[in-house]
Amino acid sequence: MDDRLSAFDEGLFVGILIGEGSFGGDGRQPQVTLRMHTRHEALFRWLMARFPRTKLYGPYHHGGRSYYQWMARGRALVQDVLPLLEAHVTPDVDAHAASRLAEMTERYATEIARERDRMARGL
Repeated sequence: MDDRLSAFDEGLFVGILIGEGSFGGDGRQPQVTLRMHTRHEALFRWLMARFPRTKLYGPYHHGGRSYYQWMARGRALVQDVLPLLEAHVTPDVDAHAASRLAEMTERYATEIARERDRMARGL
């Protein structure tokens, strides 16, 4: 992550994820996912410029839909994305999003702690 995110960048990022993001995992590791129509390509490029360790997939075209899917996992999630979400997604801002985030961090607490430990050890 670019450590020089502006307050606007942080707010836009958190707002997008509150409204459109998915907080979950694949059963082995946590992930934050954002899936939106291809008309939002510029927004996905904006995300990738600010969070280059994340992944962008697509465009996908099927079932009459065209979309991109952005994902944050592993170090990108734990070091770049979670600190922003944990700082700003609170029950007083959006109780539903805060609950979804808490469920993800609780379900994957071991994996998140393992990644934080690896980061602390410089690995």
